[in-house]
Amino acid sequence: MLMAIVVFVLAGLAEIGGGYLVWLWLRESRPLWYGALGSLILILYGIIPTLQSFPSFGRVYAAYGGVFVALAVIWGWLIDKKTPDMYDWIGAAICLVGVSVILWAPRGG
Repeated sequence: MLMAIVVFVLAGLAEIGGGYLVWLWLRESRPLWYGALGSLILILYGIIPTLQSFPSFGRVYAAYGGVFVALAVIWGWLIDKKTPDMYDWIGAAICLVGVSVILWAPRGG
């Protein structure tokens, strides 16, 4: 379980970080290397989720989506300096409950 969480967090940081660098390049006129580095990080993001041990692509990516939402709220707070409100936190918590159901619900067969 710990390895699954680590892989999801790494994937989320790569997706958000890479996307943020591309955002800065295109939307805030930062140098081209921001966009190039962001693009390379986004390629890594595409590889990282494949390190999960779960056998189902759909479940892995559905669960990752919930982790991504929570990480995006935290990124916005810490990096982009946008303080999340109560509804941001509630929404992120709901997503993480969904992740837990998708990945660890007892299934027969």
